[in-house]
Amino acid sequence: MASRMEISGSFVALVTPFAGGEVDYDAMDRLIEFQIESGTQGLVPCGTTGESPTLTHEEQDQVTAFTVERAAGRVPVIAGTGSNATSEAVQLTEHAGNCGADACLVVNPYYNRPTQQGIYQHVARIAEVGLPIVLYNIPSRCAVELSVETIARMYEDIEQVVAVKEATGKLDVASAIAASCDITILSGDDSLTLPICSVGGSGVISVLANILPREIRKLCDDIGAGDTEAARVQHLRLLPVCKAMFCETNPIPIKAALAMAGMITEELRLPMTTLSDRHRGPLAKLLAEFGVSIQA
Repeated sequence: MASRMEISGSFVALVTPFAGGEVDYDAMDRLIEFQIESGTQGLVPCGTTGESPTLTHEEQDQVTAFTVERAAGRVPVIAGTGSNATSEAVQLTEHAGNCGADACLVVNPYYNRPTQQGIYQHVARIAEVGLPIVLYNIPSRCAVELSVETIARMYEDIEQVVAVKEATGKLDVASAIAASCDITILSGDDSLTLPICSVGGSGVISVLANILPREIRKLCDDIGAGDTEAARVQHLRLLPVCKAMFCETNPIPIKAALAMAGMITEELRLPMTTLSDRHRGPLAKLLAEFGVSIQA
């Protein structure tokens, strides 16, 4: 059985850059180096922000392997390996483990809407692979929510379950999880990182860190140091741009932001489309306030 790893601080939910319909590995290499050089404490490829629903299984395996190779042990890699088919999630997790990922991010099974017992058995089967598991509780994407009781039960029963990415948007849920067990709680919403950490959270898997990694690291450092006032100031400073990252469905705004900064091509896979023109000016203005150089 795997020992429980410690996860805390600023993790980035990496975008998957595309060019001409294919994964742009040159751009991805640059993004990974940018993150590590900027102090990001962990990489999370192939999650929602990485457009995993439109990656083929082969692409997902390749992106995970590439991220692990480029990280080269400098920071941990938590690979998105979830699926609504348990057999597919097991295969993706096996590959992630074989290529050296440190843990996997397992989203609630979507569309088929299993019961709590179904999700429990789904995770228990994935756990047989032996890779540490970060549960991903995001009912807005999945139409099913992990109950606090199920999270606590899995943490108690399944040694591989080490953390939960809490993205219900409800602070009461994070509070109840912290009250019920010692599982590591990571914020799944940038705007709730400080509130969630105030009730027992340990960090964030951040969308905004793709473009502002140093700012998210500072917030996490202030929280970790117990500097409540500095964390509050940083939280409020970041709040407008946190909200801007969700002016349209993630990862549309963050990919627009990275493209504005000249870091990637603004390309998404259908049914995702590029950012609406009406949001571009306000987003560019917010980014410029944080020193991001906007390319013409």
